[in-house]
Amino acid sequence: MIIPKTREQIELMRESALLVSKTLGMLASEIKPGVTTLQLDKMAEQFIRDHDAVPGFLGLYGCPSSILTSVNEAVVHGLPNDRAIEEGDIISLDCGVLKNGYYGDHAYTFEVGEVAPATKKLLQVTKESLYIGIREFKAGNRVGDVANAIQAYTESFGYGVVRELVGHGLGTKMHEEPEMPNYGKRGKGKMFVEGMVVAIEPMINMGVRNIKTLKDGWTIVTADKKPSAHFEHNVAIVDGKPELLSTFAYVYKALGIESDEENEFRREALVLS
Repeated sequence: MIIPKTREQIELMRESALLVSKTLGMLASEIKPGVTTLQLDKMAEQFIRDHDAVPGFLGLYGCPSSILTSVNEAVVHGLPNDRAIEEGDIISLDCGVLKNGYYGDHAYTFEVGEVAPATKKLLQVTKESLYIGIREFKAGNRVGDVANAIQAYTESFGYGVVRELVGHGLGTKMHEEPEMPNYGKRGKGKMFVEGMVVAIEPMINMGVRNIKTLKDGWTIVTADKKPSAHFEHNVAIVDGKPELLSTFAYVYKALGIESDEENEFRREALVLS
């Protein structure tokens, strides 16, 4: 069952989403060769707790960490460990928080130093597909409209769209209806209505779409060991249109990046705090 949110509930969810955004921004300054993913996890947990919230992933479905750290061919759900990240790696950080009774949950794939041009292109296209999908998240459209937009764009570059993993509704539970796949047919699936809040998250592989799970039972990697990218935003339908609750602005501030990609999805300018 889809659970639309009131304006008041959406504002509470915005607080949760923005705390995830701030956590990713903090971590952006720490990502460099020699740092371990376990160190990043501990930083994230402390930061979240210092901001009067609890890590949304820790303990969820038995998850042992506060963030998920997926490096290179890891698609999602990579468990933090004592492996140091290296120059040329990419790393997806997926983070969730529970604040005011509501979850925030989104992700960003970072470059570690100088990354191969083909990998950089994969990240660019995957992030572009996220916003292409968000444009279709509006009242009267359907799940398939978002899914098809993401699929058509990324497959036009020859990339593989992961089928087994999907985005999702968001609220008092981390995973609510509807499921939000990144592939599908226009006009199919559940209809979007005012007040819906979802996590849209393209998971796109440089090579084949096939994936497998490692022996740790969590880390999911590409079958051909080629890189994978993952970007995720939390979005609400307000006045029939998509409105971002999360932001990459804190990441961009840490990395010295200028971007106006989010402007069309905001009623007013975002003021960083």
